[in-house]
Amino acid sequence: MPSYSNLSLGDLLDAFASASPAPGGGSAAALTGALGISLLMMAIGIRMSRPSGSPESFELADATEHLRSLRPAVASLVDRDAEAYSSVLAALRMKVDGESAMHAATEVPLETMRACRRALREAQVVAAHAIGSTHGDVGVAVELLRAAVRAAGITVDANVGSLKDAEYVNLVRTERQRLDAESAADAETVLTFLQGRSK
Repeated sequence: MPSYSNLSLGDLLDAFASASPAPGGGSAAALTGALGISLLMMAIGIRMSRPSGSPESFELADATEHLRSLRPAVASLVDRDAEAYSSVLAALRMKVDGESAMHAATEVPLETMRACRRALREAQVVAAHAIGSTHGDVGVAVELLRAAVRAAGITVDANVGSLKDAEYVNLVRTERQRLDAESAADAETVLTFLQGRSK
């Protein structure tokens, strides 16, 4: 299986548009999250490039470090999701028990939700200090991250229904609902703040 991170944009879009089931929705969710994180990093970079002796520089530096570590982790989930679902399909073709493969395929989008949730926390710091010309970019980043969480949640729901381990299913559903609710609240907070700044 190719590494989708090494493809050109056109080839990557073709991969998603192909008749192959992977990469699919889970990979698209991860890619969306990585784009959102990248836009937050751009807004920080523009703000940090301006001379400032205020303490906010330290806050932004911390946010940069967190986002810098999150982006490759989320980007790697594009490939990992495709690989996990390909393993599920292989198990189905061989007519063997695919429980462990589906378990892994459920964990990957759940990881996407966790990582994008963390990025949305950093978005509050970015929004508070971003210069006016990047407020729109921060808003788009937040919308992308929120969409990534929601999309990954849909993938979790689609996968978890095939699992037999009731205890694990309940744990996943509880965490999935919590991550979705917290992400929605964080996104709303940042977007409301940005709207107030634009008036």
